[in-house]
Amino acid sequence: MLLIVTYSSHARQTLRNACRSHEESVVRRFGRAALLTETEYSAFLACRLRIRHGADVQVERTTPFNEFLDLPEEIRTAATAYEHRETPNTPYDKFVVGTDHPTSESMRTREL
Repeated sequence: MLLIVTYSSHARQTLRNACRSHEESVVRRFGRAALLTETEYSAFLACRLRIRHGADVQVERTTPFNEFLDLPEEIRTAATAYEHRETPNTPYDKFVVGTDHPTSESMRTREL
């Protein structure tokens, strides 16, 4: 998919107009951003936005996040255990004390 992010009101308006006019290319809109299908036509629309608004438009190619392929099992297990904890107000760092789950600090320093 293509992620288009706008940084000015004029660029946002142009993106909004493009999304309304070309709904078949839009996966999802987020106000100042939109996800477009990964087609040549979507790339054409993105290029037009960049040409018209320059640095006020950022275009990124994205790939969907698959938690079963892109994430270690221990992280999924920790997330599941934390979401099913008995006390919903317990912060994660207190929750992991005495368990085999990774600490929030160790997760912050490791890249996917």
